[in-house]
Amino acid sequence: MGALIELRDVEKLYDMGQEQVRALDRVSLDIDKGDYVAVMGPSGSGKSTLMNIVGCLDSPTAGSYRLNEREIARMDDDDLAAIRNREIGFIFQTFNLLPRTDALQNVELPLVYSGLSRRDRRKRAEEALDTVGLGERKHHRPNELSGGQRQRVAIARALVNRPSLVLADEPTGNLDSKTGDEIMGVLDEIHRQGNTIVLVTHEEELAARAARVVRVRDGRIVSDERH
Repeated sequence: MGALIELRDVEKLYDMGQEQVRALDRVSLDIDKGDYVAVMGPSGSGKSTLMNIVGCLDSPTAGSYRLNEREIARMDDDDLAAIRNREIGFIFQTFNLLPRTDALQNVELPLVYSGLSRRDRRKRAEEALDTVGLGERKHHRPNELSGGQRQRVAIARALVNRPSLVLADEPTGNLDSKTGDEIMGVLDEIHRQGNTIVLVTHEEELAARAARVVRVRDGRIVSDERH
């Protein structure tokens, strides 16, 4: 299906006082459309920096990053924000839902700047909630939902713009094991429907569900294995 993500010799340097820290050291990586990749690494390995660049939350110091055949590395903040909104759906460990709005309004949020009518936004949000099995709870606020249900809302929000890439950062980190397994089942189903997923996790059991596991250490990719 072709590469969705193409990283070539990507470096990331941070100034820490009078020292420079090399968070990424000439990283090259391809991820194809429809792939399901788990990224693993210990704290300080560069895993989070790599995901921030893939998610267009940060830019590389050097090297090339192409997403869906567009060069991302040289984009300014406004262009990066537009790419994030249009191309990437984010699922975070902490859900990041607005507490005073219901599930439907939370899911609609990424569509506000899409140019869709209010009616079309609502229809798209309802479809996304149905996809994750929460259609009957669409008018509940986050404090009226369980942790697993809140994460399902967050997944629906990530899908509502029909992004090229779903980026899940420790999506089960705040959930008990049973609920976490249910959420991973939702991600598995999203992948079966053709979505590209990059999962950041420190849990081997979760990584084993992906089709491919990329391990990062000291700012470099040390292994890349397909199941």
